[in-house]
Parts: sequence; C-alpha cells; structure tokens
Amino acid sequence: MDMDKRIHLELRNRTPSEVKELILDNCRSNEGKIKGLTNEFEELEFLSTINVGLTSVANLPKLNKLKKLELSDNRISGGLEVLAEKCPNLMHLNLSGNKIKDLGTIEPLKKLENLKILDLFNCEVTNLNNYRQNVFKLLPQLRYLDGYDQDEKEAPDSDAEGFIEGLDDEEEDEDEEDYDEDAQLVEDEEEDEEEEDESEEEDVSEEEEQVCGPGALLMSGVHLLSSEDEEGYNDWEVDDEEDEEHLGEEERGQKRKREPEDEGEEDD
Repeated sequence: MDMDKRIHLELRNRTPSEVKELILDNCRSNEGKIKGLTNEFEELEFLSTINVGLTSVANLPKLNKLKKLELSDNRISGGLEVLAEKCPNLMHLNLSGNKIKDLGTIEPLKKLENLKILDLFNCEVTNLNNYRQNVFKLLPQLRYLDGYDQDEKEAPDSDAEGFIEGLDDEEEDEDEEDYDEDAQLVEDEEEDEEEEDESEEEDVSEEEEQVCGPGALLMSGVHLLSSEDEEGYNDWEVDDEEDEEHLGEEERGQKRKREPEDEGEEDD
C-alpha cells in the first residue's frame, strides 16, 4: 500500500490536527521519500516509518511537537540536517538498520538540543573504534545511545510512552526548582525590606523621644527648675512661714496689752 493511502486510512475520520500518533510501518514510500504527510499534522508527537524504503527525509513536513521518530530498517545514508529544522523538539530518534557509515553523517544531530535517545543498531558506524565514546562527545545532549548511557547502564523501556513523558517531567521539575529558587529570592528580599522598614521606624521613634525631651520643653517656653532654683524656691517658702509666725506673735502680744487696759477701765 502506498504511503499516502495508508495515511488516509490511519486518520479514521479524524482531521490531521487531531492525530498525535501515526504508524506507517511497511507501506511503500514514493521513490524513497515521504508522501502524503503535511504540515496539518501539527499535534503529531510520534511518527513511525519502519521499513518503508526511505532513502531521504527531505520531504518531512514541519512537525514542531514531534518527540519520537522511528526511521529504522530503511536506506537512509545522509541528509539528517533537515531534522533540526523540521522537528526541533525531537527527543528520541531511531536510525537502526540504515546506511550510516561515519560520524560526519550524524553530526547535524547536535542541533537537536532536546535529543536524549539515539539508536544506531546495525549501522556501519557502530564498527568504528571508540564509537560510543566519540558519539557521546559529538552529541553531549544525549542520555542514551543504543539503549545504554555513558556508564553502560541500561535505559528504561524506550518503547514505553511513559519514558518520554518521564523525560518531560524531569525538565518540568527543573523549571519548578528554578521557579522556587526565584520565589525564595523574592521572599528573602521582601523580608530584608521589612527589616529595613522596622529599623527605620525605630530610628524615627528614637528621634521623636529626643525631640520630646528636656531640650524641646525649654524651646517650647516651659522652664525646668534647676537644683539651685528648687533650693531658692524652698528657702522662699521657709521665709514666708517664719514671717507668718512672727506676725502671729505680735498679734498675740498686742492682745495681751489690751486686756489689762480693758480691766482698768472697768474698775473705774
């Protein structure tokens, strides 16, 4: 079955924009090129074209959301630079069983910044000396090559959709951590500002206390008695009391003088 007819069947009464997964394995390509796939598949995340006789991916449409691309068991020998332009968010690329012979052929893949998984099983390039070491050096963004990481630890099941989703979750977690750090910095800055405000309020309170002290009362016309003034004031009060006592004694003496005189007048 031709590829364009197969695509029509796979739609199953859906519009191309509704399709997220498209499997075209074992159909016939058009002279080694992709046919029938258009930019309308804008939501496509997984595309499989295993054993369809592809020799080139030049006709691949723009698929911004594509994460996984299966191209194994074809006859592709080059032209991979188009992938960075057409599938910029690609994370998993399977080129196993193609005619890739040297590292120069896969060098354009370094522009795929999100590429985490690359499979090159049964390609001649795998026979080169230090093949794995050189590929990881050429493509530092890679996490797994042919199912293993740089420490020869086997990758989780790369065919499981959850694995790709897990990679997405890790990136989201990193973004959340960055956000939390930024939020913490903002919170610390706000706390510092609050402490500065409190310090300024304390300084203002101290200034007000100084303004309301003895110096301010003097400036406002209120006379504060010194220790000498207080002693003088007390002496003045004592003098008044002595004068009152002296006047009282004189009055009593005069009264006593008048009493004999009054008695003499009565005798007469």
